Amino acid sequence: MPEVELPNLHEIEEQKEKRFSRRVALVTALYAVLLAITALGGNKASKEMILSQQQASDQWAFYQAKSIREQLYNTQSMMADAANYEGLAKQLKAGAAKYEGDKKELETEARKLEKERDMYRAKDPYFDFGEALLQIAIVLASISILASSGPVFIGSLVSAVFGTFLMVNGYFMFLSIPFFH
Repeated sequence: MPEVELPNLHEIEEQKEKRFSRRVALVTALYAVLLAITALGGNKASKEMILSQQQASDQWAFYQAKSIREQLYNTQSMMADAANYEGLAKQLKAGAAKYEGDKKELETEARKLEKERDMYRAKDPYFDFGEALLQIAIVLASISILASSGPVFIGSLVSAVFGTFLMVNGYFMFLSIPFFH
């Protein structure tokens, strides 16, 4: 009768732990990719928010300069009217009207840039919290490998799912969470 060698229980357990470790390591790598995408979105949102604010501030500065020029023209036209310089008064009034029109365009552009800034400001916290949750997921996954703990790994999955949800929401803004703003 042939002799059958029974597998060593210690070796079976070791193989099972290696398989668990490899799978968790692969999932952890996926978490790292998601974290990189989240960080990229967060950095873009921050940069765009700052850029939009700077551009809006520039537009309001131009608006203010046009207002000052308009007031100068209006003041000079009133003085020309008082001195009976009709031709000069008409030219000055035309100049004031030009600045009034320019101001409307600048105001429209500034308000558009402020809306853009506000949109990026609303997106930024989703990326921040998403990054934090994905970092926590990576740490929990690492701990689950060291401890060979399935429940800790499930905790990392939960953290990663929420972090990924926040990252995707940061890009598409399909849900607004009130305490994030």
